[in-house]
Amino acid sequence: MVTRQTAEEHPLLLANLPPSDGHRRLAYAIVAIFVLAFVITTPFANTPLPRLDAWIPGFTSALVINDLITSALLFSQFAIARQRALLALAIGYLFSSLTVIPYALTFPGIFAPNGLLGGGLQSAVWLYIVWHIASPASVIVYELSKNTSNAVTLSQESARREILLSIAIVIAVACALTWFVTVQHDLLPELYRDRTQLSPLVHIAGGFVFIACAGALMLLWIRGDSVLDLWLMVTVSAWLLEITLQGVFLTDRFSLAWYVGRTYSLIASGVVLIVLLSEMTTLYAHLARSAMRNRSASQARQIAMDTMAASIAHEINQPLGAIALNTHAALLHLARTPPDNNEARAALEDIAIASARGKEVIASLRRMFKKGAHGRVLFDVNDLVREALAMLDVNLRAQGVSVSTELREGLPRLLADRGQMQQVFLNLIMNATEAMQSITDRQRRIRITSDVVQEASDVRITIEDSGAGIDTEDKDRIFEPFFTTKSSGTGIGLTICRSIVDSHGGSLRASANTPHGTIFEVVVPIETGTE
Repeated sequence: MVTRQTAEEHPLLLANLPPSDGHRRLAYAIVAIFVLAFVITTPFANTPLPRLDAWIPGFTSALVINDLITSALLFSQFAIARQRALLALAIGYLFSSLTVIPYALTFPGIFAPNGLLGGGLQSAVWLYIVWHIASPASVIVYELSKNTSNAVTLSQESARREILLSIAIVIAVACALTWFVTVQHDLLPELYRDRTQLSPLVHIAGGFVFIACAGALMLLWIRGDSVLDLWLMVTVSAWLLEITLQGVFLTDRFSLAWYVGRTYSLIASGVVLIVLLSEMTTLYAHLARSAMRNRSASQARQIAMDTMAASIAHEINQPLGAIALNTHAALLHLARTPPDNNEARAALEDIAIASARGKEVIASLRRMFKKGAHGRVLFDVNDLVREALAMLDVNLRAQGVSVSTELREGLPRLLADRGQMQQVFLNLIMNATEAMQSITDRQRRIRITSDVVQEASDVRITIEDSGAGIDTEDKDRIFEPFFTTKSSGTGIGLTICRSIVDSHGGSLRASANTPHGTIFEVVVPIETGTE
């Protein structure tokens, strides 16, 4: 699945973030378990089970808590992303939680023989039907509106007003519905003949719920492209199996099908909540790690710069001081009458010596930062590539980029500066990602390979993208300092990458990919890297 938005256009939220392969495998496994439980339950659907009076209060309390928390999280995501599709979904979960409360209170035989609130025999079951139609309906509205009204221009205050207005309307509708099914329960069609026996009309009502769930599932399958869509599919699948059990196979309350159906409903209420909490924790951890890395890198750079500046100042001040002192002495000797040429010549010779010493200091500093082996360690380049991909996983998913790797096992270990080489791979992968931001007519794909160049005893890592590519006239200039093809680029990233690779005796080249994109090839010698 490829998203059409970039990370700059939308926040990293579940409604925008594409699912990983691990998400898909887990979601499909859960649905498979649902279906297996359904198949096992169906032959014994009407097996009577003991009536558990505590089941309804416990079951509904869990539903209310789950749906309220999910609704609050979705409202918060709407406040950030300002996507009204998220608002519709949050409203659906809020309505569900508010409808479950009178459902529990009006359930016959739990708090009163005919339920509380002045309801009748049909009150609870009609609340159940409305609740189960409204939930998939909110998913349908969410799915139909999310790609047509991705981001609306709202201030924070406007978003807060919309949320408060939505909550007020949902509460009013839920109260009106509760009033109607309790006070006006005599007007409701008969779905239960007594406290346990169903009437044939319940299958028709269940059919409407089935159609709503099937429609929501179909839209999610066709149009779904995010983590939230994937797990909504799991939720709607549970609703669909639940209503199939309730509407087709159920004949009595407190049978096996009745309990299993409510269990489906309970699991469905927790799926999106768990995923929201889990993914938000992952995003927060990613943000925290990025902030800590940036802070540590900034502090390390500051310390290094301070140390380097102090070292350079100390080394340079000595010859500069000597030059200044001897210059002053030479001028004094030349100002005498008659001029003392011998002393002036000696001072000038000292100036020449001090100048040579200053030149040597600068040359030694350049040598220190050029090709020294300071900080170099042996490491597996494949592990370094995998670490870089793990660090950029959220960004890649947010950009809708699929990554494939062909990393040759058993590569000789490199003797190099691990931090510098990691920076090279991070920079090249991010460059490839940014090069595909404008691509909408094909899949955004990065392919990374590693191998040994046999004839040269080098390790070669290639990073290929499917972006717009590099113009022929720019191919030889992209490594020049301050040259960039990006509107917001600094033009030094690739220059630094090439400088790092060159300092390790390797090479960094760019070439055109077929049919689209660019290939960056990093070649590093392995002669000193073998054990």
